[in-house]
Amino acid sequence: MTQRGTVWPENTSRPRKQGRLGRRGAFWASASVLALVLWSSGAPSVLYPIYAEQWDLTPLIITTVFATYQLALIVVLPLFGNLSDQLGRRRVMIVGVALIAASAILFAVAPNVAFLFAGRVLQGAGAGLAMGAATASLIENNTASSPRFASSMATVATATGLTLALALSGVLARFVPLPLLWSYIVLLILSLASIAALMCAPDDRPIHVQRWRPQVPSVPQGIRLRFSIATLSVSLAYCVGAIFLSLGAHMITQFAHTENSAIVGILLGCSAAAIGITALFLSRVPAHTSVWIGVTLTVLSLGLMAAASAFGSISLFLGWCVIGGIAYSFAFTGGLGLINSVASERHRGATLSLLYLIAYALQAGTAIGVGALATTGSLSTAVGIAALSLAALSAAVLVLMILDVRERRSNADLSPSTSRPL
Repeated sequence: MTQRGTVWPENTSRPRKQGRLGRRGAFWASASVLALVLWSSGAPSVLYPIYAEQWDLTPLIITTVFATYQLALIVVLPLFGNLSDQLGRRRVMIVGVALIAASAILFAVAPNVAFLFAGRVLQGAGAGLAMGAATASLIENNTASSPRFASSMATVATATGLTLALALSGVLARFVPLPLLWSYIVLLILSLASIAALMCAPDDRPIHVQRWRPQVPSVPQGIRLRFSIATLSVSLAYCVGAIFLSLGAHMITQFAHTENSAIVGILLGCSAAAIGITALFLSRVPAHTSVWIGVTLTVLSLGLMAAASAFGSISLFLGWCVIGGIAYSFAFTGGLGLINSVASERHRGATLSLLYLIAYALQAGTAIGVGALATTGSLSTAVGIAALSLAALSAAVLVLMILDVRERRSNADLSPSTSRPL
């Protein structure tokens, strides 16, 4: 089988050399990359109030620093989204993780906000290379009986990385000297460990490929409706997460009247923990069902988010964290499950990269928009407007789901004798 000159081995994934780790080891190495990507994304979140106080930064600057990660992804994914299809998942993951390691160094030595922007660029570029390749590698090295196990594990891995990053960053900032240093030292060590694991994984390059070149992102016509559902479902989870990660620490400081970074990190970690715990039970849940539940719970969580901001309630904020985390898990896992069921292996890296491109673009827009509203107005007004906007996105996902159900029923009603002449 060929695609743009690529020759794929028959009846196998794409091995060249086994390495010291087999398929199972490659699966867990890929899961560690996904955890690391979210760790790097969340590591600065607890520290944003400290940066804001030390350098006199507005909410808009903080959310723009956060969104720089997504903006870098938006540049990288269209150019290099298909790179792992051509060069192999492992090699692309190694480069991506190396960029994340470099970002940790920039954050650790940052003397001003310019270094934060540069660090987020490197994090975003690294994530853009690594995330699509790691997700595809999980699918291709899945040895479990359920094909949905890979999607669930992707959610568990990202949630674990984010939970540990938030909680550990807060604890280190509260109890260890140099609060803006040690979180990134940990990130650097984990990045180097992940690279070492990937070096021992099997070589998964295609047997023969043409010279790589950037490819315009596209989706095969037959899967466009489900791709749209999957992408918007993941985007919905990411957009709620953008508010949580960029302004969550400020919301806690305002509601709980505390600057204790350990408390902030633990409260933020509750949401990520809810994501991971929920994902453990989703491997047997059909993807469509997961999307339905995820969108419904997201609407509920948006109501809690708006109420928490309007009334300044830490208990409502905690409810948003937990319900929002559960909703995120269903929406993200369901979206990936839909893509896994329709995308072919030869196009999977590019398809997943396009999904992440759209999701991260919407996430960046959400973060910057909420930051601008919070700077020019109030935090509660900004969060309320964001809740209404994301509720509209939830409605769009539900409409597409209804159209997909009708399309599948229509196809099921067609018998061979009516759909094709004998």
